[in-house]
Amino acid sequence: MKQNIKIPFVDLYSQNEELRTEIDLAIADIIDRSDFITGPTVERVEKAIAEYTESEDCASVGSGTNALVCALRALNIGPGDEVLTVGHTFVSTTEAIVNVGAKPLFIDIDEYYHFDLEQCKKFDEIYLGLNAPKAILFVDLYGQTPDIDKIKKFARKYGIKIIQDAAQSFGAKYNDKTIGSLVDLTCFSFNPVKNLGAMGDSGAVTGKKKLIDRVRMYRDHGRKTKFEYDKVGYNMRIDNLQAVVIEAKLKKIDEWIERKRKVCHKYTEALKDIVITPKEAPWAYHTYYVYVIETPKGTRDALQKHLKEKGIATNIHYKFPTHTTKAFKDEYTEKLPRTEYVCNNVLSLPCYFTLPEQWQDYIINSIKEFYGKN
Repeated sequence: MKQNIKIPFVDLYSQNEELRTEIDLAIADIIDRSDFITGPTVERVEKAIAEYTESEDCASVGSGTNALVCALRALNIGPGDEVLTVGHTFVSTTEAIVNVGAKPLFIDIDEYYHFDLEQCKKFDEIYLGLNAPKAILFVDLYGQTPDIDKIKKFARKYGIKIIQDAAQSFGAKYNDKTIGSLVDLTCFSFNPVKNLGAMGDSGAVTGKKKLIDRVRMYRDHGRKTKFEYDKVGYNMRIDNLQAVVIEAKLKKIDEWIERKRKVCHKYTEALKDIVITPKEAPWAYHTYYVYVIETPKGTRDALQKHLKEKGIATNIHYKFPTHTTKAFKDEYTEKLPRTEYVCNNVLSLPCYFTLPEQWQDYIINSIKEFYGKN
């Protein structure tokens, strides 16, 4: 294999090419009918997502971040409320909590890079006789869920609402049940790089119809009818061009996830004795939004440089915990040793389902070469 090979981190072109004719016709139809925002097109896509996730209802929104904000508002989370969450996530998780006026209470992560419920035990004495946090906002990091039943049991003890940040895990399962209806509200992102991606930002919230009606109100300027504004809301609607792209890709999502899992399982088998590879939880069906290795301490940056020199693009998910970044660190000073260690040592490898086998072999051999395992 030539050394001037260039392996991209993502490959959206090949994915879209599989559905080019269907997507092009759907977009042309939207343009021909001048059907750009709301209406039957969006309702049809929302119904399809609700059916796929086995939820009572679905409200589409303009992004995964919008989904989180509307979900928090729908559950009456606002100024003065505290929300248990993680710092090892994309910033939108923390950002949404702060932007509704609430305060994040950061919890460290476990071996699956998830919200570590064991860390919440330290709050038991604090909560006795005092107000508990208003909500838990956990993250399905990298494409699989934490132990949802344990989280629900803890939440019931204190009457805490639960939001699932499933931006990275559309199509995932918990104990063989598709996610989307397992907690109060589940938030999805359809950013182009996600397993189910549009051609621009978009997202959705699923859950009980009563709560989804509130999400719809907040996403559309706080109104229930055209001229009656019950709450201060937002302009967070999805556009119909994105909706039809999601609709087309939804039909392929299970096949695409299975193909991606095969790529990721090959990495795990080849690299398990060299780096720490992702652990699949016994309750979870992992969708591998990204394939993340945990490198031996202090080697991540050098490995990334080595792979770049080999023509292999990589990424870091995520380089800085949100609670340590400038936007949040002055107010939120929690120490999360596991989170901070992981952020210093993780590296994401190309793992799209169209990754050619010879490219994957080249990536694996390049990692082995770096660690002297060839």
